[in-house]
This record gives sequence, C-alpha cells and structure tokens, in this order.
Amino acid sequence: MSPSTLAIAATSAMAIGLTLGLIGGGGSVLTVPVFAYLLGYPAKQAIAMSLPVVGLTSLVGAARHWRAGNLVWRTALAFGAVAMVGSYGGARLARFLDGRTQLVGLGVVMVAAAVSMLRSAASPAPIEQHVTHHSLPVIALAGVGVGVLTGLVGIGGGFLIVPALVVLVGVPMRQAVGTSLAVISMNAASGFLGYAGTVQVDWPALGLFAGVAIAGILVGTQLHAQVTSAQLKRGFALFLLVVASFILYQNRGILTGS
Repeated sequence: MSPSTLAIAATSAMAIGLTLGLIGGGGSVLTVPVFAYLLGYPAKQAIAMSLPVVGLTSLVGAARHWRAGNLVWRTALAFGAVAMVGSYGGARLARFLDGRTQLVGLGVVMVAAAVSMLRSAASPAPIEQHVTHHSLPVIALAGVGVGVLTGLVGIGGGFLIVPALVVLVGVPMRQAVGTSLAVISMNAASGFLGYAGTVQVDWPALGLFAGVAIAGILVGTQLHAQVTSAQLKRGFALFLLVVASFILYQNRGILTGS
C-alpha cells in the first residue's frame, strides 16, 4: 500500500468514525467503498471486512453516548436482538445476489430514509417512548429489515435505525443516535458471523482501519452535544442523498438495463 493510499484510507476511516459519532449512522456506508475502491479488496471481502470495523467503532461510540445519558438500553436490546437474526440471514443470502443489484437497492432505501428524516426535521420533536407491548411489533419488523440489509451489503444500518427510532418508536433524535450505535454493534457482529468461513480477512489492515475510525468516533461523540436535533436530522438526510446519488450513478447500468 503506497503512502498516498494509506493517507486517503486513514482520512476515510476518520470520516467514518466522525459521522457515526455525530449522527449514529451513515459513516458505515463509506466503509465498503473504501475497502473496495481505495484499498483494492474484492467486493465480498470488502463487505465482510467492513462489518467488524463498523461494529467495533459503533461499540465505542455507544459507550460514550451511554455515559452521556443518550442511550435507551431497553430499545437497543429489543431492536438489536431481532436485527441480529436478520443480519445473519442476509449475510448467508448475499452470495446468491449480484453485487450491483445489491447496491442499487441500497441507494433506493437511502433516498427513502433521507426523505423520512427531512420530514421529521420539519415536525415537532417526538416524545420518547420506552419499549412497550404495543411498540414491540414495530421494532421487530424494522429490526429484521435493517438486519437483512446489513448482511446483504455490509453496512451498519444506522441510516435506517435512526429514522425508525425517531419516527416509528418516538425516541428523541439525540438518544436515537446513541441507541443506534448500540444496535449497529450487535447487527454488525451477527452479519460478520454470517460471512465466517466464506471470505478471507486481512486482519492487520482491518485493525489499523478500525483504530483510526474509533479515534474519529471519539471526536464525533464530543461534537454531537454541540449540534441541535434539527441540524442532526437535516445533515443526516443530506448526507444520505449525496451518497445515494453516487451509488445509483455508479450502478446506473442496472437501472437502464445495460
């Protein structure tokens, strides 16, 4: 790996950590492209290697948010438990799908999540609801969906978890960020287990990348307290739209049939 490539990879890892710390998701979307396009790993290997990076980074961020009182554990455990089942199943199913088709699906879902977050940013902040008998079915359905997507394309799923927690469950944005990170760490661990034995992992490169990303999330969680909930929602949504546009453009052949 050349010094310039190493510098770009380190900068990308820092950006991933910062994004996860600030908005509870989104950063993991960058991990697979960095491994595949900057570091040159095959697609399946890049997807598998992204999961422990995202999982470890999110776990550190979740611990910081927990100490700050921005993590609803009951919601995280309920959401994470069902998401882990979906993530493992998605990882096992991924080998049967074309990579470009998976990425197009990811782009479409990201656009939908961005629209949802923009709409919620324009409405009054929802009142937090702890996990109850009535909210468990909603959490289960959303959790399975997020988990399957994580296993299929190697992302943490924060861009879906945060809107689900805010819009469907009623968790305030600031606590949704911390709760999302806890769910992502569980989700990524299960997804990586689903890839075990099917791909080869470059552990030294993975460890270095994860270390830089963890440094980024430590900074991001510090900055998180200085940003309003509305700013977090709008920034999160705009970030999703930019990344989704890039993904859809890169895989436009699937949409046009070429």
